[in-house]
Amino acid sequence: MTVEKLNRQRVVHLLDAFARGDIEAALSCCTDDVDFLTHAPIDILPHMVPRHGKAELRTLWQTVWSRYSEVRYKAPHIVAEGDEVATYMHAYFRKRSNGRVVQFDIAVFYTFRNGQVAQIREIIDSYDLVQQVLEREIGPLITGAGVVVDGV
Repeated sequence: MTVEKLNRQRVVHLLDAFARGDIEAALSCCTDDVDFLTHAPIDILPHMVPRHGKAELRTLWQTVWSRYSEVRYKAPHIVAEGDEVATYMHAYFRKRSNGRVVQFDIAVFYTFRNGQVAQIREIIDSYDLVQQVLEREIGPLITGAGVVVDGV
């Protein structure tokens, strides 16, 4: 089996473990010094700050699972080249608070070292995600449309 096929399988294993809520199994796919970074508005999603090491990543994933009761994903594109794997996914997270499903597209890039994930980089459609998490249209807040200032 090529290193590309093996690393692709490793990513799918990590994703499947996370999707079933098995955080420890997902973490076992990572190096002790795993480095995580996502491009998300941390003032609205403060748990999405950069993380370094398994303990910090565990805290992030536990926070996610404390807010969502179900996680599903579809990965129509997984491309591997050497120790690099890129995924394009559709993610579905069911909110614990009201059962609503937050769905968003995400690109995730994994770097392997000695057969384990050493780096995770995520790019999320954060505009759409924030609207779904807040359950409101944020365009007017950004543009100032419909915002009352000093009674006007």
